[in-house]
Amino acid sequence: MNVAALHRSQCLGWLGEVYLLDGRIDDAVVLTGRAFDLCRKQKERGHEAWTLRLLGEIASGRDPPEVENSEQRYREARALAEELAMRPLVAHCHLGLAKLYGRVGRRQKAREHLATAAAMYREMDMRSWLEQAEAEASRL
Repeated sequence: MNVAALHRSQCLGWLGEVYLLDGRIDDAVVLTGRAFDLCRKQKERGHEAWTLRLLGEIASGRDPPEVENSEQRYREARALAEELAMRPLVAHCHLGLAKLYGRVGRRQKAREHLATAAAMYREMDMRSWLEQAEAEASRL
């Protein structure tokens, strides 16, 4: 396999994230879906976990949010990240779930996930992410 093929799923995932940040949800869905399929095909489990998180972000960012889809994707991403000892990704999944629950008025669940994310960010000395979690907590 050539180097370009090895990084294709990661690049597609990054581009999917850029589209999501730009509000181009349909484009984000297409590219992230391609990235996910490629991860599975090439057995890139770490990239698969990141792509699952992104699929959770996309579902969460819809108007209205696709709550069940988002929850499922975050949980799948978190389970795989835990299996692969990808602690930052586990924390990001908790933060994503907290934001989702905050959007749909499930404040208690949001607080629980925020507390977990904040504790993990603190333990890993991920200050900018800790600040994001704390900012999200203040919005609740």
